[in-house]
Amino acid sequence: MEILIIIVAGIMIGASVYLMLSKSLIRIIIGTGILSHGILLMLLTMGGLKRGGIPVLDDSVQQYSDPLPQAMLLTVIVITFALTAYMLVIAIRVYRELGTDNVEELKGVPREDD
Repeated sequence: MEILIIIVAGIMIGASVYLMLSKSLIRIIIGTGILSHGILLMLLTMGGLKRGGIPVLDDSVQQYSDPLPQAMLLTVIVITFALTAYMLVIAIRVYRELGTDNVEELKGVPREDD
């Protein structure tokens, strides 16, 4: 099961890199979101997909679950939400001011037909 999740996370990270290398700001933002989901899967898999007791000291539990991966996942989710919201606000502002979401037009790179 872990191998399957690692493969899915790799595909998601590869797709996100492809989207982030495009010229559209919206595709870059979507690629960033997919990248964060791939990283979440990788963190979850690194924590191990094993069963165990609750992470509370008790004499009846022999094997404990590690609470650190879940804490890291929650932190990544909050940071990703804030980053995505910020990038969307910036993209909307850029589109309203300049009328384009093409990154090359934002940099002032001359086109081939000019």
